[in-house]
Amino acid sequence: MTPLLFVGAAFAGGVGAVLRYLVDLGVARFAGRRFPWGILVVNLSGSFALGLVTTALPSEAFLLGAGLLGGYTTFSTAMLDAVALWRDGERAASAFDAVGMLLLGLLAAGLGLALGSVL
Repeated sequence: MTPLLFVGAAFAGGVGAVLRYLVDLGVARFAGRRFPWGILVVNLSGSFALGLVTTALPSEAFLLGAGLLGGYTTFSTAMLDAVALWRDGERAASAFDAVGMLLLGLLAAGLGLALGSVL
């Protein structure tokens, strides 16, 4: 890895983190904060985009995948949200957040891979 690629990935990760915040905020304004819809949207769109980038732009996979999308998506926030929902007595929402995000994320990544392979 060259120093320039390292700096580029670090910068892209910062941009991804800001995008995550803006998407989460925008979705929450629309859908409310009772369920973490914003993080669901972030992780599903990020899973799809990573699948797409991996197959359609393999030479850019590190910069866009590990950098931009690594900063954009967030497993830890999703799991914290699931635990908070459980703690607050929202058992069904907690289960959907944890299991649903995993299953839908796998589907989104698969769709991204499939689309990327035909581009």
